[in-house]
Amino acid sequence: MWPPDPDPDPEPEPAGGSRPGAAVPGLRALLPARAFLCSLKGRLLLAESGLSFITFICYVVSSASAFLTVPLLEFLLALYFLFADAMQLNDKWQGLCWPMMDFLRCVTAALIYFVISITAVAKYSDGAYKAAGVFGFFATIVFAIDFYLIFNNVAKFLKQGDTTEENTAQRAEEENSDSDSD
Repeated sequence: MWPPDPDPDPEPEPAGGSRPGAAVPGLRALLPARAFLCSLKGRLLLAESGLSFITFICYVVSSASAFLTVPLLEFLLALYFLFADAMQLNDKWQGLCWPMMDFLRCVTAALIYFVISITAVAKYSDGAYKAAGVFGFFATIVFAIDFYLIFNNVAKFLKQGDTTEENTAQRAEEENSDSDSD
């Protein structure tokens, strides 16, 4: 309830430490749950953010940092989707089409990473650019796997929706044909 109670009644704490089922205090409440981080989506988002951060650092260290913006934006977007999925914001904000936003993020990231990685490896002789290009290729693969899995999940969902609509349409058509034969 807002505003918070200035004088809450503290419950006695057991001798063994923290209470079971108690809320995690402080900044630890913002960390994603271990179950989500061990899931496939959690691992992909961690890999995307890690590879984007490493690529960003490589471009920062290089002599000419022309491609600095892409890894930084993808790192921030991957972190945002990591915490949005971990905090289940997609259930709380129903007005946004989360799978489509995630799919578009992954498709554009894979394409842009592929292009800048080819350019970084082929055009520049700096070692940091070469490293950024290699990590960019790895990031391209991870983003491509993510958008492939998202596409498969959305396609399965749409197929299930189509079959239920087809079944109801077939039932309505059968009922109409039965009533006409009387």
